[in-house]
Order: sequence, then C-alpha cells, then structure tokens
Amino acid sequence: MFQPEYEKRLLQGYTEQTAGKEQLDLRCIPVRTGNRWASNYSLSPDLNSGQSEEETMPNSINEMHHNSAYACLLRNEFLDTEVSSIDQCQQSPIMRSEMGDFKERESTRLLRFAQRSSRTVPALRTPFANVSEASQRLLSISKSPVRRLSRLPYKILDAPELQDDFYLNLIDWSSENMLAVGLGSSVYLWSACSGQVTRLCDLSQEDNQVTAISWHSGGRQVAIGTLSGYVSIWDAERQKQLTKLEGHSARVTALAWRGNSLASGSRDRTILQRDICVPPSNIVRCLHGHRHEVCGLQWSPTWQYLASGGNDNRLLVWTAQNPEPIYSFNDHKAVVKALAWSPHKTGVLGSGGGTADRCLRFWNVLTGQLIQCVDTGAQISNLAFAQNSAELVTTHGYAQPQVVVWRYPSLKQVVRLSGHSHRVVYLAVSPDSESIVTGGGDETLRFWSVFTKRQTPKVPSSVLSLNQNIR
Repeated sequence: MFQPEYEKRLLQGYTEQTAGKEQLDLRCIPVRTGNRWASNYSLSPDLNSGQSEEETMPNSINEMHHNSAYACLLRNEFLDTEVSSIDQCQQSPIMRSEMGDFKERESTRLLRFAQRSSRTVPALRTPFANVSEASQRLLSISKSPVRRLSRLPYKILDAPELQDDFYLNLIDWSSENMLAVGLGSSVYLWSACSGQVTRLCDLSQEDNQVTAISWHSGGRQVAIGTLSGYVSIWDAERQKQLTKLEGHSARVTALAWRGNSLASGSRDRTILQRDICVPPSNIVRCLHGHRHEVCGLQWSPTWQYLASGGNDNRLLVWTAQNPEPIYSFNDHKAVVKALAWSPHKTGVLGSGGGTADRCLRFWNVLTGQLIQCVDTGAQISNLAFAQNSAELVTTHGYAQPQVVVWRYPSLKQVVRLSGHSHRVVYLAVSPDSESIVTGGGDETLRFWSVFTKRQTPKVPSSVLSLNQNIR
C-alpha cells in the first residue's frame, strides 16, 4: 500500500539521512507510537481506599487488571518494551493514575511533527514473528486463577426468638453435619443433609432460657448452658439428657470441649472444668482470673492451652495443669468474645474486641508477644480460621453488621458479605470448613460459602509406587 521509505517514517517517526542532505517533509503526519491511550484518554477509576479491592474497581478496570499480563505482552511486541514480570504490569490504580504506563512523561498530543534525530533507524520487526526474550519470560509465569465468592447466602432460615445478646453463644455445627440453635427456652436441631428440624429440649416449664451451645467432637453429645447456671449434656440421637452439671451461680455463656472434659464460663466470673464421665458433683478445676462475665472460651488444637475472654476487656491464656493464667493480655479496650486458634501455625491465637475497641489482634502464646493488629471499624462478635486455606472470617455488629473474609497473615479483605439487617452475633463453621452460618438480631440464620474446598492429594501413577497393588 505504501512505499517502504514512507512506511518507515509512518511507524517509527524518524527522518532518513540520505546523501548527506536532510530530506524535509512539512506534512503533518500523526505519530501514534508510544502514546499512552489507556491513561491519557480515559477516565480514572474512583480510588476509595476504605473498600475492598473488588469494590473499588469497576468492571472495565477489574477486567484490565486481570488481563494485565496480556496487555504487557502486546506492549513488548508492538512497542518494544521489556516487561518481563507480572509485578511490572500489575500496578495499582493509584500508580496508573499518577505515573501511567511508563515512568517518563510524554506528550499527549494526537498530532505532532516528527522530531529530528541522528540515530539510525532500527530494523523493523514483525510482531510475534520472533517472540522477544522479555515476552518469553512473561509467558512462562503461571498465574493462579482468581477465586470468585458469592455475595449472597445460599440458604436463609427463620429463627424466631433468637436473642440479640452479644455475650451468648447460641449456635454450633457438629461433625455429623447437625446444626444446634438455641431459640428462647428451646434447642432445635437442623440436619444439613435432609433439612429436617427437631426440637431437642424445652426449658419453658423451668422458666429457664438457653444461653450457650457446644457440640462434642464426636458429634453425638451436645452441651447446653442455661440462664439459671447449670449445664446439661444431651444425646442428640436418642434425644435424652445424660447428665446435669451444676456449680455456677449465674448464667453460663461460654462452653469448650477438651475430649470428655468440658470447660464452662459464666457471669459469676469463674471457669469450671469438669469430666462428664465422673459424677457431676466432681469439679476438676475452678479458674479465677476475670473480674467480669466470661463470654469466650477456646481450646487450642493440641488441647494444651485454653483462651478465655471476658467483659473486663482481658484475654487470658491458661494451660491444662496451671491454675493461674500464663498470660494476661490487656490491649483490648472493650469486651473480648471473638477467639480462635490458628490450625496452621502452633501457638497463634486471634482475638477481637467489642464496640469501643473494634481491633483484630493476633498473639504468639509461645513467646507472649503481639504479632499484628488491624482496626476493622466495627464491633467484632466472632472469629474463625479456615482449615483448608490461609484465610479467616469475622462477624461484626455495631456499626457495620456484616461478614468479612480475610487473607492471613496479610490481613487483606477478600470480600464483605452484607445481608443481616441487624448486628451479626453468632457464627458456626460447617464440618467440611467450606461454609459458615451466621445468626443476627434480625432473627434469621444465613448460610454462606466462603472458604475453599479441601484439595485431594494426587496419587502417583508410577508402577514403582508402594502399596499400589495391595488389596
């Protein structure tokens, strides 16, 4: 279509030096090489640092972010840049708006005269005919797929008479896929497999109420704390009360199993540890450390440490043998109810504060040091780690009733889930650690899919593999 000499000047913007004389051309030829079309001629995205990554990016910007490796590959082949890593092309929206695609500012004029240059014209290279070395390194980098989370619950159940009390623990999910919920003076069981609902017990004749629920690790026995101060152990399959544990003088608000041993925290500021296999009157240990109501109890995965949180803004760590706490953390400025131990790293404990604190803190109980802290901006009611991934979930009350999924240890928000019209007070994790159920002051239970599935290990197919042919 064009002569070779004219095509060179059109694409590269250089003037040729022939026979020692400058060949001038006063025609206005648009030079489009090196223009930054995406940054100079498009609207900048709304940069709102208070929201998560997915919420700050519109669809077009989000799509550009995910296709940035492809965009850098085009730059390498058509514009002769040397982008060789994902980090070079995945810049933040702030960096793109301030610096553009390149560090050196260039003219944004669409039409301009070609600049005189004494440099020799480089040989033209047909794009993708010989892929450059930088593009080869870029293509060799494997990019993990982006995980998409649904922002809507996959199931909603009505929960009439579900108390809007921050200090109670009224839902728990068993290893047999049975959900126990305390509604007023009754405890109901909901089967996640069949959807069948069964009423386990009714305390209305005693003028009593359910204040805490916790399943045994075996999935058949469930402990129920009451307003009057006793704890009853029920066989869920036979729907029969096995034993009744007394000893507290006020309501029981927290329960934690350690094998056949049950720890209970109460408004009377004590923690009682009892063995359900011995007579109910035998109390193994009575722990005194909190000055106000105990509302959070969690055993570590190894059953070596017991964490307790209370309305005195204190977080205490106990051992199975010592009657005194080995650590007393006073950094929280409000009630400490949300507690969880990391299943991936020994000795890492997470805790969340109430309305006046709103901070999520992580501790190393092996050294007694604070690892990190982040202000969530809302009351933290519950906390749970994922079993199959490096993530965790928190539920919040005042002033943002929502569920937040975090990456750990970077503490970057993955997604925010909104649906409850009142504060989210209760949380339970499914036995496969893929789903959670939340309960709120709006008297509803909402089921969410938030965590990744467990990856099945690949079985080697080699004939040299051991135990392959054993039947």
